[in-house]
Amino acid sequence: MTRAVARQQQAALFDDLPPQALPPRRNDRAEAAALAEVLQTLRHHPAVAWVRRQNSGVARIGDRFVRFGWPGCSDILGQLIDGRLLAVECKAPKGRLQAEQAAFLDLVRRFGGVAFQARDCRDAQRWLDQHQNRQEPPADPRCDTSSASHE
Repeated sequence: MTRAVARQQQAALFDDLPPQALPPRRNDRAEAAALAEVLQTLRHHPAVAWVRRQNSGVARIGDRFVRFGWPGCSDILGQLIDGRLLAVECKAPKGRLQAEQAAFLDLVRRFGGVAFQARDCRDAQRWLDQHQNRQEPPADPRCDTSSASHE
């Protein structure tokens, strides 16, 4: 059954209800809206194996404070189908990267991962399309096996 047929059948279940206008969806938090949009784009991109929202901060549990995540960790972490780490920092149109966030993105890139800042789905699509065709991550300079003899 196609999605269109399923939707028609589902809509037919509610034919007897009076039509109501849906309330306008609006998110006043620009960064949260950007995060939701980018996450949705990443979940459907063919180069992405998996992605998850990475929360970080502090929560109070009883009399204790519990820290989760770490300073600078990207909003979204995942993996591309070729095995590379994916780190995406989402920002509002006027948002700026903090020093810790920029350092984390640089660290991921330095070791062969794909890391970028995205303000909307177009940014995410552009970055992934650029890195989709690259098959092998760069060699880690700490693990030079070219001089090792294999007998």
